Amino acid sequence: MGYAMASNIRKKMPTDSILYINDIDPSACERFTSEYSSLGRIEIVSTAREAAQNSKVVISIVPAAVDVKNVYLNEKDGVIAGTPDTARILCECSTIDVKSTREVGEALMRKGMGTYVDTPVSGGVPAAQRGDLSMLIGHSPPDPANPNTLLLERVLGMLGSPQKFFYLNSLGLGLTAKISNNYLSGTILLATAEALAIGIKQGLDPKMLYDVIKASTGQSWMCDHVMPVPNVVPHVPSSSGYKPGFKTQMMIKDLGLGVEAGKQVGIRPLMAEAAMETWERASKDERCFDRDGSSVYLHIGGPLPDGYEDRGKKKEDGTWEFA
Repeated sequence: MGYAMASNIRKKMPTDSILYINDIDPSACERFTSEYSSLGRIEIVSTAREAAQNSKVVISIVPAAVDVKNVYLNEKDGVIAGTPDTARILCECSTIDVKSTREVGEALMRKGMGTYVDTPVSGGVPAAQRGDLSMLIGHSPPDPANPNTLLLERVLGMLGSPQKFFYLNSLGLGLTAKISNNYLSGTILLATAEALAIGIKQGLDPKMLYDVIKASTGQSWMCDHVMPVPNVVPHVPSSSGYKPGFKTQMMIKDLGLGVEAGKQVGIRPLMAEAAMETWERASKDERCFDRDGSSVYLHIGGPLPDGYEDRGKKKEDGTWEFA
């Protein structure tokens, strides 16, 4: 996600502006620089502090709350270790718990480091590549009298489609919306995989079954865009060896956030609790680990189409490569 998002920033920002990039994997930065430096200057920096120190806008997307806190609050290398600048915009696009993002935002505000906004994204890698992500924004709508809000809108417009921007008025509510959405997507994807596996094993042709679902009450975004059965819908991960779009093990984090959020407000999240058992098992299944979450179809015993060869191969170091 972050790689694709950064590519759109470099494509759309002024050519004479500098894009500072940082990643725990130096090779990703080198590859990005090689691929996009013809569009404008790119500088690789070793810490989040260095990236923020030189920038009016910071955009981050990392796996978990502990990583977000390290990026922003590490007293040596984090954003908070740099020079204060109240005009700076800090867009945090990760999916983490609401309590953590509020802790980070309040700490940065006390230090005068800028306006920190939770801006989780939705749409997956394809939308990130196209630059039309949905943006769930924990901030009030743009105000012509406030230059910071106009800058926020302009920057987010490089990543997503303004028609899919949702200004949710206060810090943490962007993540609240994202957690609720992911609760649905994680449970619906599993239900979709199970329903397809049942129908196909009962003798239905996969494409015919999909045509029925698409025109009926079972239709969903997950079925159309994350179809778990290979060769039914082109250009989805299952049709490309389940290449990682959203890794199976990340589903546990996202559903876990939904479970915790429900309990905090007295709602027992029965669907997610049941789904979590399957996702936890699938995350340990070598057919699913480090592959797109739609590979849960393999874990539950979904049949593969005739002539389909699973092109994923697990290497000695535990990672997967794909033909």
